[in-house]
Amino acid sequence: MANPYGAVGSVATVASSISGGAGGASGGPDAPSGRDDSLKSTLTTGQVLGRLIGCIRPHLGSFLLSFAASAISVVLQLYVPILVGRGIDCIIAAGRVDFNALVPLLLQLIVVIVGAAAFQWVQGYCVNRLAYETVRDLRTQANDKLSRMPISFIDSHAHGDLMSRVVNDANQVGDGLLQGLTQFFTGAVTIAGTLAFMLSISVPMAVVVVLVTPLSVLVASAIARLSHSSFIDQQRIQGQLGGYVEELVGCQKLVDVFAHGDEVLKGFDALNQELYVAGERAQFLSSLSNPGTRAVNNVIYAIVAVMGCVCVITGWPAPLTVGGVQTFLSYANQYTKPFNEITGVITQIQAAFASARRLFALMDAPEEEPDAPGAIELVDARGEVELAHVDFSYVPTRPLLRDICVHAQPGQRYALVGPTGCGKTTLINLLLRFYDVDAGEIRVDGADTSCIARDSLRRAFGMVLQESWLFEGTVHDNIAYGKPDATREEVVAAAERARADSFIRALPQGYDTVIPEDGGTFSQGQRQLLCIARVMLTDPAILLLDEATSSIDTRTELQVQRAFDELMEGRTSFIVAHRLSTIRNADCILVMRDGEIIERGTHDELLAAGGAYAELYTSQFTYA
Repeated sequence: MANPYGAVGSVATVASSISGGAGGASGGPDAPSGRDDSLKSTLTTGQVLGRLIGCIRPHLGSFLLSFAASAISVVLQLYVPILVGRGIDCIIAAGRVDFNALVPLLLQLIVVIVGAAAFQWVQGYCVNRLAYETVRDLRTQANDKLSRMPISFIDSHAHGDLMSRVVNDANQVGDGLLQGLTQFFTGAVTIAGTLAFMLSISVPMAVVVVLVTPLSVLVASAIARLSHSSFIDQQRIQGQLGGYVEELVGCQKLVDVFAHGDEVLKGFDALNQELYVAGERAQFLSSLSNPGTRAVNNVIYAIVAVMGCVCVITGWPAPLTVGGVQTFLSYANQYTKPFNEITGVITQIQAAFASARRLFALMDAPEEEPDAPGAIELVDARGEVELAHVDFSYVPTRPLLRDICVHAQPGQRYALVGPTGCGKTTLINLLLRFYDVDAGEIRVDGADTSCIARDSLRRAFGMVLQESWLFEGTVHDNIAYGKPDATREEVVAAAERARADSFIRALPQGYDTVIPEDGGTFSQGQRQLLCIARVMLTDPAILLLDEATSSIDTRTELQVQRAFDELMEGRTSFIVAHRLSTIRNADCILVMRDGEIIERGTHDELLAAGGAYAELYTSQFTYA
């Protein structure tokens, strides 16, 4: 039997729906809150840089080719001032130009400029490819990480913030790599090359440039330290804002129904203003770097110009020609240019480091505990399920389930009823090992579920939720989600059993109709029928029905109920229901209250007992 959930990552999505996503677990006030600030990284800047280098290592070819192209391009660009200086020296006097020497220099200049541009393009292409491949890998690793996280982690963190880390922060890292690597490659070669050429022209003037340049670095580093914390705050608040917007978009109808739009806008404005303040501070501080370093570099340029004039006029401390001064001024300007460029992109680089830190914090979060050594594979499950003295709580200090004992034989139907928040859906979470029990045991076919491989355990279950979940794809793909290799005939048969075939065939492309994200314009009842067909196709040994027919009209419910009766024949079933008319034929009804089973028995037995179940049943069918 195929896994009704498909890939592991989809388990997290479906399970998050079971437990209510951010804080909606059936456990009521003791359920996860959906807001956890534990994803804070303690990595230093050096450690973040080291991990980024590790991410780049698989793409070493692009890295080396980019560096080589950058080196050749810079060397060619540095040769241009020499040719220009020689050309100036070809001007002997007014009206006297040595064209025989000047023309070859001009031809060389054209070749050098074209060659520098070509290698610069190669370097840009390689850096872009390196950055995008690295970001692709980071995003894939982050997504894979989420698929290995326990459901408790997904439930206790804002979904919008998690998505922001995988998408926005990964993109920000890519932007920083593009800017940072480009400036690093060209800057390193430019500094080394210009320094060598300046030393070859005039050692005293080169020493002056080298001695004054550190002032530019000191100014940039001081400003970078001031703006660092602001960039961290900016990325943190951006994640919070993403979570807020994601939550509101998903609940827009509810916001409109309760006329809560003004309050929502106030909350958004408050977060948006907080992000504005943090971003403005970060941008303002970082923007001081470029003008600050340019001011220092202009001072250097002026000093070199004055010294060059002195050398031409007096020959001290070293003789220079006018062309030599022009060449040296060009090199002095190019020598300081990398410092300007690096400080000019310091905003993107710092934002990239802040984003990388958030991304690595996600990747370093504790994963779901692996299967126990020697975990058994559950093959051809019979469907015997036993809960022996099970205790569980979302919050250790607030017990939720207490001493739950249930023993379902293969083929039996168990119904769970009780007020909202009594722990019915939490039992389903425990059966699927989305959470582990605090005490007691849960056994399937006599084996403790903690000793069964999770994937094989979950393949034994089929589940239909109150919240229907559809993804963007064809109707066929949505039904075949748990059994991707199913034939069209098998899919159609499952849809017919779920009473969904008639409305599917009425669609423009029938089973090949593409369903928009989250079901689009499909009615809630139609979405539910498709989810029911999905489970019918997987043919599981154990069924979990959590208010599976709550969104279907009464007439359709009767049809689907007959299909469920057929599907449940010979299979163990656990049915969570508030509509008590749907569970009359259950072999055992468990009445829960405050995390305990207070009554158990058949429908007739519980009515005759006149207890809590009889009170619930009477309340549904008695009118004032």
